[in-house]
Amino acid sequence: MRGWLGFLYGVAAYVASLATLAWLVGFTGDLVVRRSVDAGPAASTSEAVVVDLLLLALFGVQHSVMARRGFKRVWTRFVPPALERSTFVLATCAALAVLFRFWVPIPAPVVWDVEQGAGRALLWALFGLGWLLALVSTFLIDHFELFGLSHVTARLRRRALPEGRFETPLFYRHVRHPLYAGLLVAFWSGPVMTAGRLLFALGCTAYILIGIAFEERDLLHRFGERYRSYRDHVGMLFPRVRWPSRSRSRYTPS
Repeated sequence: MRGWLGFLYGVAAYVASLATLAWLVGFTGDLVVRRSVDAGPAASTSEAVVVDLLLLALFGVQHSVMARRGFKRVWTRFVPPALERSTFVLATCAALAVLFRFWVPIPAPVVWDVEQGAGRALLWALFGLGWLLALVSTFLIDHFELFGLSHVTARLRRRALPEGRFETPLFYRHVRHPLYAGLLVAFWSGPVMTAGRLLFALGCTAYILIGIAFEERDLLHRFGERYRSYRDHVGMLFPRVRWPSRSRSRYTPS
């Protein structure tokens, strides 16, 4: 019975994550949803900046702290290891829901507003491409393990929990963090860049760069020299330009 309850808990967390990610697309693109990065109750600029920075900090702290090895060691004393990932996913959904609910738009000044048809279409295309890159990247590194479904399924089947493997499929052969790269492309694209959208993009960029530093520290601890070599040869968010040189050794990721 506990296996089935855990499985249903994991499925609920997964469904919540899909709904939250869909809402995030609408929130950042000012699409469909009533309250978005540029749509919501008005407030003074100073009040909006303070509230929005606190919301970004809340998400950043939640997401970074709960992802760390030290926190997981303590957390799994109270939460079954198989449910740890699903609980992390639900907590992330909750932090984002708070951000969606209380975000205060800052419409002025407008940094850019591309009205020309081709330029506007290009920026929307980049917005969609960024989200597509992020989504595909999750499947390349095991989408269902990332969102906790693999763990609760293994618990239901009474099998060992899946162990993360170091692999570099497709995009990961050229960029260490294509998922984050896709998010950055999406956050910085769009035909209109208001002050509020700029604040959101800057806050998310800072969080991603800080998160990468912590994540790579964990990966180095876990995979050692193999990941160190990978990091030395592959760009973090953009492919590295490689100039021909006989003195350089080649790196072939697995």
